[in-house]
Amino acid sequence: MELVNNSIVLREDRNLLVVTHLSQYLYFVTGFGGLIVPLVIWLTSKDSVIGMDEHGKSIINFQLSLILYLIIGIPGILFFGLGILVLIFSGILSLIIPAVNAIKASNGQSPSYFGTFRFIS
Repeated sequence: MELVNNSIVLREDRNLLVVTHLSQYLYFVTGFGGLIVPLVIWLTSKDSVIGMDEHGKSIINFQLSLILYLIIGIPGILFFGLGILVLIFSGILSLIIPAVNAIKASNGQSPSYFGTFRFIS
């Protein structure tokens, strides 16, 4: 389905939304691509794909929240010992939540990332 809005053609591309969500797993393969690749996909196609702006913002907010959890969790291990719980929590979130939201994107639903701070609104 395509919509014409101020000479910009919007297209519905659920596959690109799913790929954007699943690209977060690049952290486990390369160590750094889980934030960069979704950011590039979001910035290049937020004006041309229906729903990309919402999904992209959610993904970037989630990745920034995970980085914040790591920044808090690592010193928390040394000082309180409870930082290991924060790291386990963020690890579980980073494994499960992108897959759940990829399935939601393929069904045309809005993303919902648990434990995310809204850096970009």
